[in-house]
Amino acid sequence: QSQFVEPGGGLPQPGGPLRLSCAASGFTFAIGWFRQAPGKEREGVACITTNEGTTDYAESVKCRFTISRDNAKNTVYLQMNNRKPEDTAVYYCKAAFPRSNGRADIWGRGTQVTVSG
Repeated sequence: QSQFVEPGGGLPQPGGPLRLSCAASGFTFAIGWFRQAPGKEREGVACITTNEGTTDYAESVKCRFTISRDNAKNTVYLQMNNRKPEDTAVYYCKAAFPRSNGRADIWGRGTQVTVSG
């Protein structure tokens, strides 16, 4: 059985809010959003657990980004408000799928997010 993570996102107004989505092919323990800007290492942005809905955010995005989930759709959303030029990066989601011996982390394809200064 293959498992995949598919990113999605709408067309934002320049500097306006943007919502990214990440759909997993099945149940996951948690899904997280990461980003990688040119010349920088990939960093965690936000994550949410499936059962408890526990969330965690990078300091740089707190109070601006909100992560949420729709368990019925195995989908996690990242609402990005008050976007800043430093938010420009390729955004990836990663899903933790259950395995008989633990878990398997599957990355989705990256989505470019650009915020003009």
